Amino acid sequence: MTTVLVVDDHAVFRAGMMAVLSGMDGIEVVGEAPDGESAVELVSETRPEVVLMDLRMPGMGGLVATSQITEKHPGVAVIVLTMNDDPDSVFAALRAGARGYLLKESGADDVERTIAAVARGEAVFGPRVAEQVVGFFAGAASRRGPEAFPELTAREREVLDLVARGLDNASIARRLFLSEKTVRNRVSDVLTKLQVASRAEAVARARDAGMGGV
Repeated sequence: MTTVLVVDDHAVFRAGMMAVLSGMDGIEVVGEAPDGESAVELVSETRPEVVLMDLRMPGMGGLVATSQITEKHPGVAVIVLTMNDDPDSVFAALRAGARGYLLKESGADDVERTIAAVARGEAVFGPRVAEQVVGFFAGAASRRGPEAFPELTAREREVLDLVARGLDNASIARRLFLSEKTVRNRVSDVLTKLQVASRAEAVARARDAGMGGV
């Protein structure tokens, strides 16, 4: 069973979503929360595998709650379920650590598939949101020109970017769902391939190439 926590400030929506989820095979609803503060507490108490998270709520909103949950419990997958499809909301949610982003107009089948996918460690976006994400990165690639450090693998570039952002190995491990040992090995591989002697030199090279931006 995939355990799910539902977070939304509208009681009617929460009740309806919980009813829908309860009718799905392989899903168990372990709780509900009306705001971010309650969500963070309930995640610690119930340890769900997946959290369905609204963005705009009184008090602590969904973005802050998502960030706190993913930082404290990296194994918990947060799916944003919201009315907002503007790019700022989408990318803010991704930066906060969300692994899925669906609009509330999504059908029950879409919600069920997304829950199953993020529980397996995948990232999933609704069709309209996916278009924005793909368009953003396609545009960024064209603006950036040839990719920096072609000698690095995609994962090594990802690790280097996070190092350039100032994250330590433990934080990178939580962000990428890797062990600290794996991160240490990746950092070592990066230093070797870039032919630099220290982490600081790697950071300088990465920032010169435009990596490490917030």
